[in-house]
Amino acid sequence: MDKPRDSISAAIRAAGAHGRPAIVAFMTAGFPDRATFRANLAAIASNADVVEIGVPFTDPMADGMTIQRASFAALQGGFTLPWLLGELEHLQPRPRAPLLLMSYLNPLLAYGLERLPEAAARAGVSGFIIPDLPYEESTDMRAALDRVGLALVQMVTPVTPAERLKVLCDASQGFVYAVTMTGTTGKSVAVPDDVLAYMDRVRAVSKVPVCAGFGIRGREQVARMQGHVDGVVVGSALVEVLERGADPVAFLRELRAG
Repeated sequence: MDKPRDSISAAIRAAGAHGRPAIVAFMTAGFPDRATFRANLAAIASNADVVEIGVPFTDPMADGMTIQRASFAALQGGFTLPWLLGELEHLQPRPRAPLLLMSYLNPLLAYGLERLPEAAARAGVSGFIIPDLPYEESTDMRAALDRVGLALVQMVTPVTPAERLKVLCDASQGFVYAVTMTGTTGKSVAVPDDVLAYMDRVRAVSKVPVCAGFGIRGREQVARMQGHVDGVVVGSALVEVLERGADPVAFLRELRAG
């Protein structure tokens, strides 16, 4: 029987079969507020291939100003991880797109590795991205998620050495998150040739799909990456759409146009 994590790769590959990069859409849980979370998730999930839900944290070191702002607002609005898992568990209808949680390590440890995987599986979560968990320290988390077949997605960067790149790609489940630059999220990336060459290097050694993230804001960038990646992660730009009360569906459709 397929494990939940297999749905992530399958969704990304299905987009490729239609001749386009998959869209992995990021939203911050509980932002702009908890009351609209389910409706926003349903809208985004209906127009993305995979949805990455950010777990707000007080010290989001990989995130730029937009996602930091959203995290702080969600925390002030009463966000907790148990609230999020409860919301996801009771979603009706279930989203078609696989759901990933992007969380720093502390909230997950505070929840407890002995109960987190089962609670996440009940909530329909297919995997986790944990930016501050080094591969060398991930044995316990990987074993816990393996109990219920959830993915642990690995991140690579343009400065990851070739030998380590292979190790991380071999370990990654669902997809490999190929960060387009060193630094934090949110800055726009022009996608120079050396970034495309880096994406090609990652794809050459990865058995799972490769998705590019950090700084993807428009359809020109998505089009430029076509053929070099299997998908793109769109984060800060989509959070800003929600922040200004605009339509996430229109934004995601525009991203795919062209």
